[in-house]
Amino acid sequence: MAEAADFQRTSASPARRWLRRAGALLSGAPLLAGLLQLPAAAPAQAASSDSVAVSLDSLSPNAPTDGDTLTVSGTVTNNGKQTVTDAHVGLRVGPPLTTRSAIDSVARHPDDTQGSTGADVGDKYEENFEKLPPGVAEHFTISVPVDKLDLGDDGVYEFAVALSGQTSAQPWDQVLGIQRTFLPWQPSDAGTRTRTTFLWPLISTVHMTAKTGAGESQTPQFLDDDLAKDLAPGGRLARMVELGKDLDVTWVIDPDLLASVDAMAGGSYRVQGPDGTATPGSRENQALAKQWLAGLQKAVAGKEVVALPFGDPDLASLAHRGTSVTGSLSHLKDATDVAATTVKTVLLVTPTTDFAWPVNGAVDPSIMKVATSAGADRVIARSDSLQETAGLPYTPSAARPVGGGTTAVVADARLSTAFEGDLTKAGSATLAVQRFLAQSLELNNQTDKQRSIVVAPQRMPTASQAQAMATALKALQGGGTWSQSQNLTAAAKDKPDPGATTRIPSRSAYPSSLRRQELPRTAFEQIARTQDKLDRFRVVLTNQSRVVTPFGRAINREMSASWRGRSAAADGYREGVEAWVDDLADQVKLIDKSETKLSGRSATIPVTVQNNLVQPVDHLVLRLTSTQPTRLEIGGKAYLEQRVEVSGGHSQSVKFTTSANANGRVGVIAQLYTEDGRPYGEAVSFDVKVTEVTPTVMLVIGGGVLLLVLAGFRMYTQRKRAAAARQPEEDGPGTAGESADEPGNPGAPGDRLPGESDSDSGAESPEQPSDPAPDTAPENTDPSGTGERVDR
Repeated sequence: MAEAADFQRTSASPARRWLRRAGALLSGAPLLAGLLQLPAAAPAQAASSDSVAVSLDSLSPNAPTDGDTLTVSGTVTNNGKQTVTDAHVGLRVGPPLTTRSAIDSVARHPDDTQGSTGADVGDKYEENFEKLPPGVAEHFTISVPVDKLDLGDDGVYEFAVALSGQTSAQPWDQVLGIQRTFLPWQPSDAGTRTRTTFLWPLISTVHMTAKTGAGESQTPQFLDDDLAKDLAPGGRLARMVELGKDLDVTWVIDPDLLASVDAMAGGSYRVQGPDGTATPGSRENQALAKQWLAGLQKAVAGKEVVALPFGDPDLASLAHRGTSVTGSLSHLKDATDVAATTVKTVLLVTPTTDFAWPVNGAVDPSIMKVATSAGADRVIARSDSLQETAGLPYTPSAARPVGGGTTAVVADARLSTAFEGDLTKAGSATLAVQRFLAQSLELNNQTDKQRSIVVAPQRMPTASQAQAMATALKALQGGGTWSQSQNLTAAAKDKPDPGATTRIPSRSAYPSSLRRQELPRTAFEQIARTQDKLDRFRVVLTNQSRVVTPFGRAINREMSASWRGRSAAADGYREGVEAWVDDLADQVKLIDKSETKLSGRSATIPVTVQNNLVQPVDHLVLRLTSTQPTRLEIGGKAYLEQRVEVSGGHSQSVKFTTSANANGRVGVIAQLYTEDGRPYGEAVSFDVKVTEVTPTVMLVIGGGVLLLVLAGFRMYTQRKRAAAARQPEEDGPGTAGESADEPGNPGAPGDRLPGESDSDSGAESPEQPSDPAPDTAPENTDPSGTGERVDR
């Protein structure tokens, strides 16, 4: 669909249009006459392989005015196989280009020798080369007063540098090489000046990991040292700040970049090596970071600063692939909330956070919905996405109310893409600058109605691209031009054109080339998994910010738009963040146990919790569960829970009381839980071997003890009886004065009572061989010897 800018300007008076057409015809007359004098075969032969490359390395001033002298310099290189003779470089001015599409047409074929080349300025303003051998490059510089160019009214003129000459195969003068560009001509102050907003993006790739040191300062760890290269003199980011400080631009900043540079500048940092080890960053790089931040603080002073959500999340990927994964949108809200704080802390300015910027300004309804879900009510789109459908003969202002209180700020696609591509060569950069200025002037000349135009260039311009942008802006922002500067907020608040489209393109209209670069759904699933692990880990910490902050920012970085085109690197980064969560969570764990033996009805089982983190852990519950509670109870039931608190770098043993009901092996499971009942870490299983004391065994043991007691009592009584029997013998055979043979002595033998035997008399009778041995030996009053054995 043709853009509105393809239409010719509508405000020029009839007299002005007549003068312009007449000038175009007069300027083309000499060229027509010259073409008529050439041999018929010359145009076709000019396209032969014997061509000369012309590079226009500089053009100054880029937008000349009355009284200026135009200086052109560059190089010519003979790429053919034959020597070019009678070569000369001349300047040519073509007719004015009255539409933006006409400018595009010339820009598509800048070195086409077949097209119209315009009028030659004259022999006085050319540089001659007697010979131009194959492969030889020659430099040229030509200066010409602007009034010698015969420029008419203000507008955009085709301007060319052409090398003419002849070869042995084509012995006539012909154009062998040409470089076409544009000459914006504004001889006097413009009656109407376009309000132009130029975004100056400070965005980088992801540099910081989720890892931090164990010390109080939490030394940050970087993926690489590439950020230092960009901050060094001549580096991309260094040039962006150096060039931007002198320009009237709106700074659009990813807070992640500021946080990364600030981490590098704030003290020691470490750089991750290819083998996983980390090495300290250099003090030189630390000094570079400090210097860059100081320069940026001065550059943004008094300027508008727009803060993107932290990490510059890929809104299109989130809208197309992430919204179906629970929790994805919450990360966008978190990234938006932390953005303002980060910018204000580092740059000491208060940014605006109500702008969202999808990649390349490509939008559809789902992207608009996601972009505004975190609080932004202004979305930076681009005119090649939000195309005009009403047939306006001019490019309308950027602001478009699209419903729901949301404003689409539509950047001009032609101006926004003018500085893409390789601009390391001076010739390419010069062409980009002149094309940008030509499109800007032609846009201004479309109508006498003042409009607000926004330029949103590529997110991460190279140093050479930034230099080209700065060159163009200096020319555009010079006094007396057709443009005046305006910040982004003012452009968004500008009165919208009633004829401008407000219809958001359908989802199917989203460019397939951009869709192929989006983060896959699996990326958001992994982000959700990492967040879930982080949530389970954080609840046990006494100082959650040490973990939540670095991991929260790392998760924001996982959604960054900078991963587009780098899917392998994105996968590796996400895996690294998740693995680090796992590693930290594993620092709080149960120590493995071997088989435990229980001898007795009850015993205590210790379980050890180890904390290798630097901070204490709390809010943990240790549960010990018996797999066979009928045989082994823990705390009188199937399981018992105890709260756990462990200091950093220590272990704690938690003791559980158990009771056994049967012998044998019983499986026991120890598991940590968070206070909300979610398992934490791996369970530890071990066996308890129970050797239980049964009632039968107790009866046997009791009977044995009783027998021992009875045997001891019998021994005691027998000893007492034996002692009593020996006592009369120790006293003698009779009492004093008595004889055993005397009559009347009852103890005398022969003086027995009727029926009394010897055994009944009390007299000791001789021992017979058949008599049993006494139960005990005669009593010994000496102490017993050690280890003396007692027989039953």
